[in-house]
Amino acid sequence: MDILGIFSTFVSFLLHVDRHLFELVSNWGVYTYAILFLIVFCETGLVVTPFLPGDSLLFAAGTIAGAGHLEYFPLAFTLLAAAVIGDAVNYRIGRYIGPPVFEKNYRLLNRQHLYRAHEFYERHGGKAIVLARFVPVVRTFAPFVAGVAAMDARRFLLFNASGGLLWVGLLVTAGYFLGNMPLVQRNFSLVIYGIIVVSVLPIVVEYARAMLRRER
Repeated sequence: MDILGIFSTFVSFLLHVDRHLFELVSNWGVYTYAILFLIVFCETGLVVTPFLPGDSLLFAAGTIAGAGHLEYFPLAFTLLAAAVIGDAVNYRIGRYIGPPVFEKNYRLLNRQHLYRAHEFYERHGGKAIVLARFVPVVRTFAPFVAGVAAMDARRFLLFNASGGLLWVGLLVTAGYFLGNMPLVQRNFSLVIYGIIVVSVLPIVVEYARAMLRRER
């Protein structure tokens, strides 16, 4: 396989890692926890990787834990730590770069996503850090915007930990208890797609509202 083929396979695996978790556990065993930590950390901590799986990954990981291939509490703790540390790093990057980020043209920074997250943050304030956990893309940019806006560090930590606990707790636990039900197993791909659709729905609603406001 050539380099392009290897890269394509790698990207496909990252984008659909929730579908390959059983294979991941079989091949890597206990190191799966570290791999999952890295993926969630990058998805929440780096503004250049909002495309990595989030909600679907947590649900699928919980499902595998429910099937006995991973331990629930070590898994939940690992993912919670990745989510909280990722947001904290993202916040610090935003604090370091500062407000000029809205004026300069950073090559790897999607300005549309940045402005969308900024609008989300301005509308909801501190609780945006909690709400953003359940909104793909905004989840990656919200802590960065909070850092740019110089949100109080202790206040951010409170919202960061609370949001991470809710996000990881709800999705991993849902996967643990529901993922191995016969009905869910038979339609697992549909369930994952459903989670993705529900996660993206707030963005669609906000976009529709913005369009209506512009028309008015």
